[in-house]
Amino acid sequence: MDEPRPHAGRRVGHPGLAGHRVRGDRPLTAAVTLSPGDLVDAQLDAYNAQDLDAFCAFYTDDAQLGAYGGETHTVGLAAIRERHAKLFAEFPQNKAERVNRMVVGSTVIDHEHVVRGPGVQPFEVAAIYTLADGKIARVDFVK
Repeated sequence: MDEPRPHAGRRVGHPGLAGHRVRGDRPLTAAVTLSPGDLVDAQLDAYNAQDLDAFCAFYTDDAQLGAYGGETHTVGLAAIRERHAKLFAEFPQNKAERVNRMVVGSTVIDHEHVVRGPGVQPFEVAAIYTLADGKIARVDFVK
């Protein structure tokens, strides 16, 4: 005789509720605030999986991408989504690997090795992530 089990809800992948069960639209367990390093790691995992929705979930609505000491070239989540949709389509084997990291408060500085795919020269980049309210507000790249 099988006894009914209580419904525990479903798991979600949203960064604010990662690994937690939800019922309807409310968490059954408390959301965990990720450390700055863990948040950037999760964003990098989504980038490497080319999961555009998961990747974008780590950015603020008004996030910016730019060159270190230079001008901002991408402003807003919609523009970041568009930029990365094109990148993922052009380079389906694209991967970035963290080589080294420094965390100072809400700033994460990663040295990353990027491989686009066969026939494309790999390159090194320093990515300076500035976090605000548990999300990435700005990334400055040094190439």
